[in-house]
Amino acid sequence: MSYPTCLFCKIVGGTIPATIVHQDDHVIAFEDINPQAPTHVLVIPRTHIASLDTLGDGDHETVGRVLHRAAEIARSRGLMPDGYRVVLNCGPAAGQTVYHIHAHLLGGRGFGWPPG
Repeated sequence: MSYPTCLFCKIVGGTIPATIVHQDDHVIAFEDINPQAPTHVLVIPRTHIASLDTLGDGDHETVGRVLHRAAEIARSRGLMPDGYRVVLNCGPAAGQTVYHIHAHLLGGRGFGWPPG
């Protein structure tokens, strides 16, 4: 399922260009257009899910695929052993601006805690 007004659904559909770093039947990963670290890749499901708050019982596998792919991309980019961060923002107060669930894979620099 896709939503015609969703920016990420448009990337999935190929109507908005993106620098794709991975795609398969379930997940697409692409470079963030406003990177916050030397590596900043967004990993999204092809299926539209607005946010973590709207996950259904059948979405476990989809979210697992997103996280699994983020880890694989981190390994392929040599982000270990130093480490990397995976962030999922949920809602406007957390900084979610596109309502299509997505994981931010960030690496290549140190990160502080707490994050924000």
